[in-house]
Amino acid sequence: MNFGFWHLDLLSMVALIQRVTKAKVMIKNQVYSQTNHGYVIFLGIYKDDTEKDIEILVEKTVNLRIMSDGQKKMNRSILEIGGEILVVSQFTLCANLKGGRRPDFFPAKEAKEAEKLYELFIKKLREKNISVKTGQFGAYMEVQLINDGPVTIIIDSQKI
Repeated sequence: MNFGFWHLDLLSMVALIQRVTKAKVMIKNQVYSQTNHGYVIFLGIYKDDTEKDIEILVEKTVNLRIMSDGQKKMNRSILEIGGEILVVSQFTLCANLKGGRRPDFFPAKEAKEAEKLYELFIKKLREKNISVKTGQFGAYMEVQLINDGPVTIIIDSQKI
């Protein structure tokens, strides 16, 4: 599908991963969820994304060696250290910035379908025996985190 300067078929699910010492999600000034040493994952889901994109991202995420070993080298996976993951749906990662100053979000998957993939992503992570906390899909949230390193990695399901 062609929307002017960019093509929708070139866009794929993206996970922005931040290694953290702790993080929490606040909704209406109340703690909704919180986690300790591990990852915060902001998940952007595009219109053409499928369960295959979920499988790709989950496998890469759980085996990614960005956790520190005893020498402070990024040499261990989240599985190896028994870390936790906080997953937050973030449709703004799908922003189209080509046509002016205000982003549009046409590339993002429709909310009901995106929520299904978001929930599947969480389920697949939990199947790997990882403690997974979440934000609330579609809610206005305040995410507080302490980035460890700082380490921030972007994974695109079609570029790995």
